[in-house]
Amino acid sequence: MNNRILGLHHITAIADNAKRNLDFYTRVLGVRLVKKTVNFDDPGTYHFYFGNEEGTPGTILTFFPWEGIGKGTNGTGLATHIGYSVPKGSLDFWKSRLQQFNVNVKESEIFGEKLISFKDPDGLQLQFIESSTDDRKVWTTDDIKEENALKGFHNVTLTLKKAEPTIKVLTDIFGYELNKQEGERYRFATDAIETANIVDIIENDKLLAGRNAAGTNHHVAFRVKDDNILMEFREKVLSAGLNITPKIDRDYFYSLYFREPGGVLFEIATDNPGFTVDEPLNELGTSLKLPKQHEGLREKIEEVLPKLS
Repeated sequence: MNNRILGLHHITAIADNAKRNLDFYTRVLGVRLVKKTVNFDDPGTYHFYFGNEEGTPGTILTFFPWEGIGKGTNGTGLATHIGYSVPKGSLDFWKSRLQQFNVNVKESEIFGEKLISFKDPDGLQLQFIESSTDDRKVWTTDDIKEENALKGFHNVTLTLKKAEPTIKVLTDIFGYELNKQEGERYRFATDAIETANIVDIIENDKLLAGRNAAGTNHHVAFRVKDDNILMEFREKVLSAGLNITPKIDRDYFYSLYFREPGGVLFEIATDNPGFTVDEPLNELGTSLKLPKQHEGLREKIEEVLPKLS
């Protein structure tokens, strides 16, 4: 199993305001700020990583909060919905809690699974889906206890004009298999891991293309065990005729990026070295960590970063 894609590693989205983004995810949704760093290519912008206690792959939602970027548009060519796994019986708690914070909530079912849908303050589309089989360790807060806390990702949904070219990437390169289909919605899953292992596709050629800005997803990262396996997948992507980056050191994992045929930016990311490489577990997310190439500019970077309190 170790030389396979192990489901989702992380998902990265865009926000418009760093403090608002931080407050919503840590205070309202109760996930842990696992890492506070900066965008490698734009060090005047934060890069937040939210997840469980250890920042386990499959629990990590990250944000580039570009101040004042304005609202994006969901549409084809994007990952349009992020699905979180929540404990069975917790949806009433979440409906009540979200409504307390003036968040509109919609109840529905997808493939027989009960869920609630809502948007974060930037308009990012989130879904909480009941699970009775997810035993991942959760992060708890004073307000959100173990029986309600977010487990990590359940699925991600891609919205595409044409599904077939993307399906070939999921099945032929990543080892996913078609699990279910209802009309224009397809569900793919991998049995290489039991959680964060589902990708849904909505095919709709009448929708307009999405536009990346606040409230949209920037990329979806798939998980591999280490950088040796990462490079094996690089060869597979190249053999399929797709362009892919060289290996990039992201300090907490190694990455490759490529745009799949439907337009979604895919990343493949490693488990190693993990988030405790520069902070002990009990201090994750408490101080600003800079990439090595920007450490010499710390004073200037701290001056321009938005205030968080």
